[in-house]
Amino acid sequence: MSPPRNMSLSAAPFLDEDHVEPLTIDTRLPRAERAQSIDEDEGKAAVELASIMTTASNPVSPGPSSPPLEQGRVQDFVPPTRPSSTPFPQPEHGNTDLPFLSCSSDAEMDLDEPEDVEPPALSALGEAVGTNLNDLPAEIHECILDHLFGFRISTTSKSSITRWGTALRHSRRKELSELALVSAVWRVLIQERLYRHTKLKATISSLRESFEYFSSHPHLRPYIKHIEIWFPVFQPKSGPLAFPFLNSLPMVTVDGLATTSYILPVDNCSLEEAFYFVAETFPEVSVMTLEGGERRKAPKVRHWIQEPEPGTRPMPKIDSVRTLICKGQWNLIRGEDDFETIRSALPNLQEWHANYSKPKSKSYLTMADILMRPMRLTALNICIECDYRRELSFPPYFMKVSNKVHFCSRLAHAAASPSLEHISYTGRVCKQFFVDLMARNKDSRLSRLRSIDLTVKNCCRQVAHWNESGSGITDMNFINAFEALVIAGIRALGKLPKVQSLRIRYVDLDSPVPPLNPYFLLRDGWCSGVWSDAIVSELNRVRPNARFEDLAESFGEVGHGKDGRMTISPEFPKSRVLSLKLSNYALLSNGISIT
Repeated sequence: MSPPRNMSLSAAPFLDEDHVEPLTIDTRLPRAERAQSIDEDEGKAAVELASIMTTASNPVSPGPSSPPLEQGRVQDFVPPTRPSSTPFPQPEHGNTDLPFLSCSSDAEMDLDEPEDVEPPALSALGEAVGTNLNDLPAEIHECILDHLFGFRISTTSKSSITRWGTALRHSRRKELSELALVSAVWRVLIQERLYRHTKLKATISSLRESFEYFSSHPHLRPYIKHIEIWFPVFQPKSGPLAFPFLNSLPMVTVDGLATTSYILPVDNCSLEEAFYFVAETFPEVSVMTLEGGERRKAPKVRHWIQEPEPGTRPMPKIDSVRTLICKGQWNLIRGEDDFETIRSALPNLQEWHANYSKPKSKSYLTMADILMRPMRLTALNICIECDYRRELSFPPYFMKVSNKVHFCSRLAHAAASPSLEHISYTGRVCKQFFVDLMARNKDSRLSRLRSIDLTVKNCCRQVAHWNESGSGITDMNFINAFEALVIAGIRALGKLPKVQSLRIRYVDLDSPVPPLNPYFLLRDGWCSGVWSDAIVSELNRVRPNARFEDLAESFGEVGHGKDGRMTISPEFPKSRVLSLKLSNYALLSNGISIT
């Protein structure tokens, strides 16, 4: 049976373990000559190989290159003369009965030869035993496949989850799946990597096909560790055409523009059906990604097959999931009840990644309400605005938020949770976040927070005029607010002794000199980024053992033009800037010229 069409993976070949022939190593000799010369050649090769390996195991000074090989045979090798000062001048004679590998390529393999044919007896030393690929240590197999697939990340690792799916969209995925034919050992290792991260379409037909597929191949089910389910937000509208196969083609207007009509999807499944499918199919899945999609006025994902009466029917539970990743979260969660419904299905949830596609006031207000609820999370990652563009002033949607709630205070309430260890946030934030965080952590022994990572879109603050609320390296009002945020963060370290990593950064993709984007980083007792006398003084008071890697007075190789603008050469800087003195940003307020 072929894999489901809607699965973004190609199934690896399924082999019966009792009918897998072990792969042997090629001797590079034709089959006719191999039978005649194997008795006298293999013993000689084993002795020479043992001599080479024992000789090369000792330190040796560089010598002439080895002579070329002839027909795959090992030539006599004379080690170079060792200087008298080199320790161990003579090779250590160890056991020369070393097993060696012999393999046959697919071109030379005789398919008509019986499987139970005994290999020819080895000569001379006679003690050497032929070894096939399956006899290699497991570490060797893992190293070979890591080189082909990329290194796997443990499900408990704090590294980026996105690195898990190295084989999900691999350009040579079909070729990699065929490696499962090499041996029974490789079949398991290959399929573990191919099915580790699986992506499915959240439609009724897709889930039905996937359920049938994994029911017929139950040995694949434990391999899935990361399941990604994406909900379509539109589908092409079928036009009144005579031939059905033309309905999927775009309609061309008189002026040559192609137009296509789309309607809301009609075959999407509900979250209840998706959770039931995952709970019944994948017993060891630990990471779940729900992608709500992105489009203008996208439909909300249905949570139930039929909307039940409150409290009458619980959501199917997936006990094995520890990490939840929500992409396009506005289509998944639009209120507190939506979040509680999803959380009830994941009783052992420890890590939550909340990502919004587009910034809007409702995203901030919804998250502000959810953050006030008690959560037993160890890691929280919230991304509300990730366009990374500077602003001339606060947008209107954020003014709606600031008139109703101060989001920084709600974020501090979640960060003060006694179970939280890591928090990451991308959006608007100001010094009030750290002020409220210190106020809620009256007993430093109760806090388990170890790392704080803030990516600043802008610093919320009171301004007298609209043009005073912008952002960027040429806006001194923003630079001053950023300095206040850094000082408040350093001051909070006094009540958060377990925090060993603090990063506050501003990213502007439109910046004329991106390396000058302000940031502050404290990790392993070393600091880099922006500094001022106030920052250094506060750091010495709170963390006297922490030190700046560099405290430079200027930005480096810069100059000043006749019009007062700062001139910077295009190659500046060549490496990451470790020291950014905040007072120097005043020189950029008149503008920057790139020469």
